[in-house]
Order: sequence, then C-alpha cells, then structure tokens
Amino acid sequence: MPDLTGKKVAILVADGFEQVEMTGPREALNGAGAETKIVSPKDDQVEGWNHYDKGDKFPVDVRLSDADADDFDALLLPGGVANPDQLRIKPEAVEFVRSFVDSGKPVAVICHGPWTLIEADVVRGERLPRCRAVVPALSTPVRTGSIRNASSTTASSRVVSRLTFPHSTKRCSRNLPKAPTTAAVRSRDS
Repeated sequence: MPDLTGKKVAILVADGFEQVEMTGPREALNGAGAETKIVSPKDDQVEGWNHYDKGDKFPVDVRLSDADADDFDALLLPGGVANPDQLRIKPEAVEFVRSFVDSGKPVAVICHGPWTLIEADVVRGERLPRCRAVVPALSTPVRTGSIRNASSTTASSRVVSRLTFPHSTKRCSRNLPKAPTTAAVRSRDS
C-alpha cells in the first residue's frame, strides 16, 4: 500500500455496519499512515455487527451534521444491511457522499455500500461488482437500491477498482486491505 501520511479518510457508518468491513480497511489505512475518522448520524458511539450478531461499539469522531467533505481526502462506505439502509434515507448522509463524488474524491464501497451511492444518484454509467443483495433479480425503484435501475453495469469479479468507486463484494478482512483501501486514495487522474 502506498504511503498515505497526511491523508484523511472519512468512514461513514450508522448502527448495523458490518464490523469487519470497517475494521479491516481502517486498520490498513491507519497502517499506511492515513488518519481515519468515523462519521455518523449517531452522537457518541456507533455499533457494528458481525453478520447477524451485535458487535463492538466504536466512538464517533465526527457527527454527520458537523462533517464536511472538504475536510477529507477520501470516503469509505462499509456495508452491512442496516448501515446503508439507514444512511440512504438521511439527506445529510446522501449529500455528504455526493460531495465526495462531485469533487472527484475517491470513494471506496464494500458489499451493501452502493445503496448510499445509488440514493445519491452518482453511479450512473459506473461499473460495480455483482452483489446479490444490491443487484436484485427483479427491477425495483432506485430508492430500493437497484444497481440496474441506477443505470450502472455489473462485473462478475469480486473487486472492481476503477477510479472513484473501488468496490468489493467480498467482506473477508484478508481481501479488503489489498483492494478497496489501496485504491481509495487514488484520484480520478491516477
């Protein structure tokens, strides 16, 4: 992984994020010198999940209402079913995500993470990996998180690292630091 000293990465999560999808990439980013900050609509702590079981609680560094994309170099969107489902109905979360994309900053997403991107209407024409939970068999309205209805395409690979949207459908911690977090600090011009 490249040296990320001086880079600041926002990790946007709500209660119910898949814990390994935050902790693995965060560890890799911090290990490369980046400064990571948990941004959340919650005030003090946000709770992760280990698939169907409650996980650990993590301190919130920046409350979403106080967060500004201009203060960060990149954004990480972990998955977990409840996490993006909560974030995509919060206008301030959708706008926070959109601000990163509009400014050309990298956004790394994992598993269910694209739901928030879809709600922000920023994935049209983008190529994302297939994830059974995000690409439903039947076409559904965009607000339910359908990549198909967001006019995006899918790839059969587990990781797609293309400019702004490195994304992994594999939440295994041994794969995450190698893929999305490595690409997470690349700019559109890299």
